[in-house]
Amino acid sequence: MDCLLEEGVKIMGKHENWAMARQSLIEELDAINKYQMRIDATDDESLKKVLQHNMDEEKEHVAMLVEWLRKSDPTQDKVFKEHD
Repeated sequence: MDCLLEEGVKIMGKHENWAMARQSLIEELDAINKYQMRIDATDDESLKKVLQHNMDEEKEHVAMLVEWLRKSDPTQDKVFKEHD
């Protein structure tokens, strides 16, 4: 259930939180794809190194979001455990 705290500050329910996390996951994965395309497109090794570092940080964000979703959504966690 959503409620307002003060001056329009809204507390999100768990479904909205899950949706925000999933959207963030989509955006992080998209960023990884964009960084990979840039890495592949340049022949400047120093730029590749910077882009690779940035891409690796995005991968860390993906892991953090997946971990949060697993902890927060019992059904999602169950699917991860049962998937073969």
